[in-house]
Amino acid sequence: MIGFEPGLADLGGARSALPLAAAGLALLEYAVCRIVGHGDAYDLGETAASFAIQVVQRLMQVATAGLVLLPLGWAYQFRLSEIAMDGALPWLALLLGVEAAYYLHHRAMHRVRLFWAVHSVHHSATRLNLSAAIRIGWFGPVTGGVLFYLPLVLIGFPPIAVLAMLGLNLFYQLFLHTAWTPSLGPLEWVLNTPRHHHVHHAANPSCVDRNFGGMLILFDRLLGTFAPTPRDEPLRFGSDGTGRPARNPLAINLREWAGILGDLRRAPGMRRRLAILFGPP
Repeated sequence: MIGFEPGLADLGGARSALPLAAAGLALLEYAVCRIVGHGDAYDLGETAASFAIQVVQRLMQVATAGLVLLPLGWAYQFRLSEIAMDGALPWLALLLGVEAAYYLHHRAMHRVRLFWAVHSVHHSATRLNLSAAIRIGWFGPVTGGVLFYLPLVLIGFPPIAVLAMLGLNLFYQLFLHTAWTPSLGPLEWVLNTPRHHHVHHAANPSCVDRNFGGMLILFDRLLGTFAPTPRDEPLRFGSDGTGRPARNPLAINLREWAGILGDLRRAPGMRRRLAILFGPP
């Protein structure tokens, strides 16, 4: 997250409850932080920017819904099988399938500049808390993130089931952004937890491009992208690592795109332009 490109799971109402839930829970978290003496967990200007970003992002989701629905519906015509979602086993298989697709998508968002231009908005928050969960870039649907989920539909999972499972995955991720990061013991071997996700957001060199999972941390452990919390240094947040609060919604969303457009104008040929779009940030 939500480490995820906007526009995919919101369709069909899968994420319709997220902004209201995030707002209410963020207010509660802020009050608790103030009571227990951790008021610095929130920067109110940055939090206000996150909610402003979310309002525009949801309008963009509605306007670009077809960019997600149409490819899923088209791909389902060519499905290899018909998977009936009438028992626990197909839902468990879909949970793992969506988790794998999300892991690959999330990893690509850190390694492909076109995707990072959207995802960097989420990483711009310098205070990790529940309000940061809804700081999601405006232009996600136009970057083609739906392609990562088309294989699930081609296998035979119904598009509505894929969207519902992805919505559940993203709603779970809301709680990965809590300012409080308790240890969950043995569960941390399997589940993605606030401790793991704080590492993912951190700008510390040992934490960059780590812990890409959604609900689970299994693929990170299996594929070598897992990192524990550093023991000898505090975590620093924000996409530039400076710690300066990011409070301008327009600048937050357009900064990376402006950099891409500037580089494209100066690029000498098509190969270089493609490298700018699809190479690393």
